[in-house]
Amino acid sequence: MKWIFKKPASQKPKSKFIEWRDSLVFAVTVATLFRWSLVEAFVIPTPSMENSLLVGDYLAVSKFHFGARTPRTPLQLPLTHQKIWGTEIPSYVDWIQLPSFRLPGLREVKRGEPVVFNTPKDLLDPTDRPIDLKTYLVKRCVAIHGDKLEIRNRQLFVNGIASANPEGEKFAYLVFANDEINNRQLRNFELDSDDYSFLGRSDDGSAVYNMFLTADQASQLKSVPFVRSINLNDHLHDNSSFPIFPSIKASTWDNNNYGTLVIPEHGMEMIVNDSTLNVYGEIIQKYEGHKDVKIENESLLINGKKVSEYTFQQNYYFMMGDSRDNSLDSRYWGFVPEDHIVGKPLFVWMSISSEADLLHKIRWNRLFKSVE
Repeated sequence: MKWIFKKPASQKPKSKFIEWRDSLVFAVTVATLFRWSLVEAFVIPTPSMENSLLVGDYLAVSKFHFGARTPRTPLQLPLTHQKIWGTEIPSYVDWIQLPSFRLPGLREVKRGEPVVFNTPKDLLDPTDRPIDLKTYLVKRCVAIHGDKLEIRNRQLFVNGIASANPEGEKFAYLVFANDEINNRQLRNFELDSDDYSFLGRSDDGSAVYNMFLTADQASQLKSVPFVRSINLNDHLHDNSSFPIFPSIKASTWDNNNYGTLVIPEHGMEMIVNDSTLNVYGEIIQKYEGHKDVKIENESLLINGKKVSEYTFQQNYYFMMGDSRDNSLDSRYWGFVPEDHIVGKPLFVWMSISSEADLLHKIRWNRLFKSVE
């Protein structure tokens, strides 16, 4: 009798190397998909969001709140951003650039919440990169599309209403002390080296510092015997190498007195003239999806045709750091386009201090702290 179905011959077992390779490929694929669509790790590199977020905080950033973006630059090493780990070698090539779309999210960005995004203009690194490989930043979204923003004497106003100041908001102070203050004394006030700098001696011999402080920290310092006086530093940015945005307002606006400025939104119509082009011309050229945009003689030309009115094609946001005098943000590089939005920080999953000794490197009290 002939058997129709035969028992298959036993397959040759995989070698340990092939098993290891297959497991690694599977793990990297799953991790890449998870990182792209759900949650990505992000580290705080600068003190611009202190005291809400500290340098060395590692954040879990949700991609699903605002909707994940489909990849724009497909030719890059998995689980990298900009460079290969520990090197200056780019981890991508930009030979292929795909159109990017945003998947449905839970909601839109809200006014007043921290947001991770790709910076539209990196003032510290002029390297030209695709949108999805621009430097990650985290700031607070202080105004959304369609809002009118103004800062008067350090107080933020949105649509004419004073905004609630974030808890732990910092400003720059000039501190005059009897003598130079040692680092240990300053750490008692929860100040790291990023929070202060020694400026020299005043005419009366006082040691002069610039310090980025909360109102509570400033009040505490006033009460210690070695501090002679402490006042807000109104001249911190007088000689700044970073001009205020928009440049036409640099002579009349500053980081503490700014606006009024309208944040553009999808469908908003704008009359084209010299004044509006000075504010919105750059984003029309770079972020609105037009291939041929020129600004000549106070005129806007799209695909060779002069335009007298313009309708915006996407939403924009205005971002600021909580350490208001120690933050390069929208006051300096302008609006954040919606297609630059990455995600919402959820919580701190690790926090490491670069200045503490080995036994105190980990800030245990910050682990799993929610980001607000």
